Amino acid sequence: LRDFLLVYNRMTELCFRHCVCSLNYRLLTGREESCLDSCAARLVRANHRLMGAYVGLVPALLQRRAAEHGAAGPLVPGPAAPSPDAPHAGT
Repeated sequence: LRDFLLVYNRMTELCFRHCVCSLNYRLLTGREESCLDSCAARLVRANHRLMGAYVGLVPALLQRRAAEHGAAGPLVPGPAAPSPDAPHAGT
C-alpha cells in the first residue's frame, strides 16, 4: 500500500506540474483535462511495463539467491524434519 501511494502521489505531482497552467479557475479547462488524462495513462502504461519486467525477473533472482544461500549452508539451522518412522509425541 505504501508503494502504491508513493507511485500515485508522484504521478499526481508530475502530471499536475506538467498540465495545469493556471490556478485562476476552480475547474480544469478542457485542455488541462485531456493533458492530465494522457499524462496519467502514459505513466500507468510505463508502470505496467516495469512491473511486467520485474515479475519476469523475480523467479531468476529468487533462484539465484536460494543457490547462494544453499552453497553457503543454512543461515539459521531449523528444526530437523521428523523421520516418517519416528513415533509421534504423545503416542
